Amino acid sequence: MTTRDKVVSAINEYLQISSVADASLNGLQVEGRARVQKIVFGVSASLELFKRAQKAGADMIVVHHGLLWGKEQALTGAFGRRVGFLLQNQISLLGYHLPLDKHPQIGHNALLMKCLSAKDILPFAEYHGQTIGFCGEIAKTTLTAVVSKLEKICGGKAVVLPFGPKQIRKVGIVSGGGWSMLPDAIAQGLDLFVTGSLDEPAQEICREGKIHCTALGHYNSEKIGVLALMEWVAEQFEIDVEFIDVKNPI
Repeated sequence: MTTRDKVVSAINEYLQISSVADASLNGLQVEGRARVQKIVFGVSASLELFKRAQKAGADMIVVHHGLLWGKEQALTGAFGRRVGFLLQNQISLLGYHLPLDKHPQIGHNALLMKCLSAKDILPFAEYHGQTIGFCGEIAKTTLTAVVSKLEKICGGKAVVLPFGPKQIRKVGIVSGGGWSMLPDAIAQGLDLFVTGSLDEPAQEICREGKIHCTALGHYNSEKIGVLALMEWVAEQFEIDVEFIDVKNPI
């Protein structure tokens, strides 16, 4: 057992949230009971996740996509029901958005680069003034081989836009909804850009830029960092933790 405030302080410091300009109100978003015996981790805040966490006996929930996105919002409808459920059950909610995207050790993008055994890794792709992705070089391989490996890591079927060279060496990754970073990937001279989700213009950007792109799903591409954060918290506090996978193909 530990306390809510100790967990919040430790994660805030480890992810260096004070140095990351982000409207997502990173850190404690809903305050629950002071003592914590179990923490549930998930990708996105939702009533479904909250109900499963409560059933699992959680005192705290930690997610990548929290409830607060830099705007005033009435406590009505689905938003009100989510907040109300947490307050009624005294469950704390912590959200970490850009700090978990860009973290060099346990961030989604850094970990996916590590899974590809990339070398000469550098920060890459700017989002709202923050460099959140990474790029680097992997051993020469094929698009099929890289996509197969990423699908196994993230789960689910990837969308592939195959317009780059036969052999892949230079790779960049921005998880989640990072498709708009494609021009950055082309300017960087990458062979493959990896992200979570795509929009309609992506295909012709890839064709004209002569680059491959694969999308692993917004949700699936951002599980890996949440799982790594869970392991880190378990090591720091020797506390009961559980990842709840509210499966989402998008």
